[in-house]
Amino acid sequence: MQLFVDNLTNLDFSYLHPTRGVVGETWLASVVLDGALDEQGMVCDFGIVKKMLRKWLDNEIDHRLLVPTQASTLTINPPADRASLSWPISSKGTLSTDCPEQAIARVTAESITPESVAQWAITQLQPLFPQSVNKLSLTFTPEVITTPFYHYSHGLKKHGGNCQRIAHGHRSKIEIWRNGELSLPDMSAWADLWADIYIGTEEDVVSTQGEHTAFVYTAQQGEFSLKLPSACVYMIDTDTTVEFIAQHIANTLKQQNPADSFTVKAYEGLAKGAIASS
Repeated sequence: MQLFVDNLTNLDFSYLHPTRGVVGETWLASVVLDGALDEQGMVCDFGIVKKMLRKWLDNEIDHRLLVPTQASTLTINPPADRASLSWPISSKGTLSTDCPEQAIARVTAESITPESVAQWAITQLQPLFPQSVNKLSLTFTPEVITTPFYHYSHGLKKHGGNCQRIAHGHRSKIEIWRNGELSLPDMSAWADLWADIYIGTEEDVVSTQGEHTAFVYTAQQGEFSLKLPSACVYMIDTDTTVEFIAQHIANTLKQQNPADSFTVKAYEGLAKGAIASS
C-alpha cells in the first residue's frame, strides 16, 4: 500500500554549482510512503507524515546553502560550530564563505540536483518513520513558470529568522507593467540581468579586491562572511528584502524611461512577494 502527499511544502535555498556559481532555488516537495497497514488501517498517520517531514525539510534544507560534499573541487572544513568553504566557479573566480554551521547543508553528493538531494534526504529521514513504513520516496520539483524568471541569492542581516543567512535564495518570476500593459520585454530583460545573481547590500561590502566582492555582517545567528566573483553580484543601496527589490526595479525602470510609469510584481519564491510602482 502507498500513501502520498503531493506538494507537501516548498523550500527556498541556494546551492553551489560549478559554472553558475551560487544559485537561488525554490522546490516543491512531494512524498510517497510504501508499507503495510497498521492497526488503524493506515500506512502512517497523515498528521505524523506532514509534521515530521515539514519540520525536517524546514530545519535541514530551507534557507540554507546546499553544499555537495563529494565534489572534487570543494574545500570545506569538517563539521563544527562554523562552516568554512571554498568553491571555484568556472572561469569567473572563487566563492568562499565562513558562517554558522546551521547556515549550510552538507549534502553527500557530487552535485546538487533534485534527485541527489532527495536521495540524501531519504537516508536521513527513513529511520524517523514507524516500522510499518518500508520505503520512503521523496521528489523535488521546481514551479512550472511559463513567463520570465530569475534565480537570486541574498542575506538579510536584520531578519529575526533564517533569512539572515548570507547565502540563501529563491527561483522567482517577475511581472512588470509599463503604462498599464504587461511588458514581456521588460520582464525578460530583468530575468536575463539577474540570472543566477547574488543581490548584495552596499553597507555590507568590506572589500572589492580585484574581480571579487566580499561581504561581512553580524546577525542574531552569528557572524557571516561571503566573497564571490563580482560578475556574480548585483548591488543595491538598501537591504535586499523583496519589498526593496520590487521598488529598486520600478525606480530603475523609471529612471531609464522617465515618460513611462511602471508597476513591478516581484516574487520571492512561490506565490509570495511584493508590488511596487514608480
